[in-house]
Amino acid sequence: MIGIVDYGMGNLFSVSKALERLNADYFISADRNKLLKADALILPGVGSFRDAMERLPAETIKEFAATGKPLLGICLGMQLLFEQSEENGPTAGLGLLPGSVRRFQGRSQQGQPYKVPHMGWNKLEFVKESPLLKNLTEDYVYFVHSYFVDAEHSEEVLLAKADYHEQVSAVVGKNNVLGMQFHPEKSSRLGMALLYNFLQMVEERKAVQ
Repeated sequence: MIGIVDYGMGNLFSVSKALERLNADYFISADRNKLLKADALILPGVGSFRDAMERLPAETIKEFAATGKPLLGICLGMQLLFEQSEENGPTAGLGLLPGSVRRFQGRSQQGQPYKVPHMGWNKLEFVKESPLLKNLTEDYVYFVHSYFVDAEHSEEVLLAKADYHEQVSAVVGKNNVLGMQFHPEKSSRLGMALLYNFLQMVEERKAVQ
């Protein structure tokens, strides 16, 4: 049973529909007891980092992560897993992964302006092996974001990256805490395959308990 964390800032509909396509049982809730009983949690997110941290049941999510059960952050939900963000001034995150979130500069090192947000399809480059990437090949996924975790400063947790005038941490993971900067539920074949692998990780953990 997958719990989707409802704190008023997630794209709950598209995430839940993707889980339905994969025949996964899920519920949407903000209730601490229900969330802690889930086999895995998905933390979605759209909007401002600071607003999200003010609304988020942060202690519940930290408590869940400490159980060792899989936790997946998507888009803003991935950024919230890190230590801090510079969005709207420095704001502390959940601190479950090392690193910080910063804004695309909007101008290349050569001085050429580029569009912010990073919006549209971009190709993943796999960096290290992970059950999340098992049997998958590098392909395009769909991004929408103005802030990012710099791949050069998150090597410890970096699983896959993308290039958008900066090296963007696209897939991250440390032990049971995982994240995707793009929207897997909107990313066609590869996105659904990544969600499928996440569900497989959940099933495998249950099988060895």
